[in-house]
Amino acid sequence: MSVVCGLECVVCLGFGRWAWKRLTYVGSYDSESWPPASDEEIEPIPRLCRAILAVYEDDLSHPRFAPPSGYGMNPQWLVKRVPYEETEGRCPPYLIYADHDRREIILAVRGLNLSRESDYKVLLDNSLGKQMFDGGYVHHGLLKAAEFILKRESETLRRMVVELGDEYKLVFAGHSLGSGVVALMTVIVVNYRDRFGGIARERIRCYAIAPARCMSLNLAVKYADVIDSVVLQDDFLPRTPTPLEHIFGSIFCLPCLLFLVCLRDTFIPESRKLKDPRRLYAPGRMYHIIERKICRCGRFPPEVRTAIPVEGRFEHIVLSCNATSDHALLWIEREAQKIVDIGKEDAAETASAPAQQKMKRAQTLASEYKGALERAATLNVPHATTPSEPTSEDVNSGPSDNPTEEITKPPHSDNKNGAAANCDSKSSGRTNWDELVEKLFTRNETGKLVVKKDISEIVGQ
Repeated sequence: MSVVCGLECVVCLGFGRWAWKRLTYVGSYDSESWPPASDEEIEPIPRLCRAILAVYEDDLSHPRFAPPSGYGMNPQWLVKRVPYEETEGRCPPYLIYADHDRREIILAVRGLNLSRESDYKVLLDNSLGKQMFDGGYVHHGLLKAAEFILKRESETLRRMVVELGDEYKLVFAGHSLGSGVVALMTVIVVNYRDRFGGIARERIRCYAIAPARCMSLNLAVKYADVIDSVVLQDDFLPRTPTPLEHIFGSIFCLPCLLFLVCLRDTFIPESRKLKDPRRLYAPGRMYHIIERKICRCGRFPPEVRTAIPVEGRFEHIVLSCNATSDHALLWIEREAQKIVDIGKEDAAETASAPAQQKMKRAQTLASEYKGALERAATLNVPHATTPSEPTSEDVNSGPSDNPTEEITKPPHSDNKNGAAANCDSKSSGRTNWDELVEKLFTRNETGKLVVKKDISEIVGQ
């Protein structure tokens, strides 16, 4: 009897300790050791949130979501808007906008629409380890959506990059579901820059707002120099390891889902998570907006911390009443705008940062990126590469083969569809993005996905 009572006490104490740690865990703990982000890094966030909100608008001249002063969009600079009726159910709506004031070509993709079946189909088009891509794993449905947009808009983007010149950057921005689409689109564009007028890698940027977990850890670190993820405090989506295709089934019982995920992940060691090549993560460098702290009520002047985490990359669900509200694009835009306004007030009171200080910050970002790559390799993260090994950033101009040439299809591909795709590519003279993307992954004779040695080897074929 005494043994049974002892075991019961141990179980109760263990569960009590777990419950206390989980219930008192707040979002600020994820980034408490990260350094603060500079004003220059934060400045694009609110206006790109505004660009994503513009996808929801019917008329940019009379927006429903009134922008802050100086952040309005010029309707005359809108290049293209693609609503649901034109996406064929293959991707969320998006727009292309030329910001001539800031020298940016922006492609913005909206988030999940709960009333649209086509958005759910994008989420459902996946299974654990279904899609290997560029030496890692990605969400299959989001990758197909990225391919679809590139098929339609690559020529428009290439023409704008060439005509507007080297001063313009190519910027991808998306929220929630759209964040996964633009992140994977950025990976493709980085590896095929010759299809976009030979644009330099440093002129390509991606801002994933409230990002979905869409790529394996090695890819999340590998492309941290071009992809920035923005997370507001307790947002559930970047922290939810449950596959995206399962989330929509629990959307009306999300607290139950989050609690069960917390319970399950308590018993999974960090080393096991790191060594799972199929586990998906939020992409790129992380920018964490903090506005609430433990034992303090209400919202406070926000701050932003940034890093390229390898271990503990937003692995802990926060059991908070704000876990879903922090996912809202409007809240993220407002809090980011507060940070920008605070930075402007501070700059008005003091002299502007000297050029040498800005240069040091750029060097710090480069060293953090190199350190994250080295850390991933040290921890034996599957398929991770060290900076000394060839990576995609070593490739200056993408593949040299003719994009209209026939490329061998994987064994699982439909030959009829493949032939039609090749025919369309040859007849139109345009890049067939299905074929190019297939060069970044392969299957062996048994149909199992395997890794190609290195992206530079693929590009050189």
